[in-house]
Amino acid sequence: MSDTHTLTKLAALIHSRRSDSADKSYTAQLLNAGPERCAKKFGEEAVETVIAALGSDASALRAEAADTLYHLLVLLESRHVAFDDVLRVLEGRMGMSGIEEKASRPQSTS
Repeated sequence: MSDTHTLTKLAALIHSRRSDSADKSYTAQLLNAGPERCAKKFGEEAVETVIAALGSDASALRAEAADTLYHLLVLLESRHVAFDDVLRVLEGRMGMSGIEEKASRPQSTS
């Protein structure tokens, strides 16, 4: 039914909201508040998704997951990271196991 096409359309809509009035657009309010606010909101929604996942109400989990995806896209937009670039990263990881993919990442020196 839905696929990345829906998320791509949503990412484009979020991008277009940059120029909207914050009085009329929640997305514009978030973007105008900056990446820190967008990150905080994404984190809140992610926690709500985890809480919903621990419960037994599938509709609550679906709703929270949708909120989380929306807020992730807003966060990406706030940092000028194109959703298509994220999809390319995921595409590059296809065909290898998660263990292989993780091992191929550059090691942090911290």
